[in-house]
Amino acid sequence: MVDLKMRIMVIDDFSTMRRIVKNILKQLGYTEIEEAEDGEHALSKLREKPVQFIISDWNMPKMDGLELLKSVRNDSQLKEIPFLMVTAESEKENIMAAIGAGVSNYIVKPFTAEILKEKMDKVLEKHGLA
Repeated sequence: MVDLKMRIMVIDDFSTMRRIVKNILKQLGYTEIEEAEDGEHALSKLREKPVQFIISDWNMPKMDGLELLKSVRNDSQLKEIPFLMVTAESEKENIMAAIGAGVSNYIVKPFTAEILKEKMDKVLEKHGLA
């Protein structure tokens, strides 16, 4: 059974996109949702108070999603957190770079609530959290 109280961080430089993802998560029953506008901000928040799941955009200023992913995977306190990359990037080399860096799963924009739920469920299952 999925823990609907788990803390999820939504990272995207567009507040509208963060709001859309947060609304989908709320529809799915999740209540503990943090947000950050870029990877740099997210990383400092994660180090203060880790979450159980990360949903991050790829293209952001300061620190992009791939840099954030690498930083999370290289941090002993954060490396096990499931990381779902959400992006408009669908080029194979980008997907391969994200997989190489340890992404848990990948969603290409635009996406539906059903796709987000399906990808999250797969990631949670893979991490033994479902």
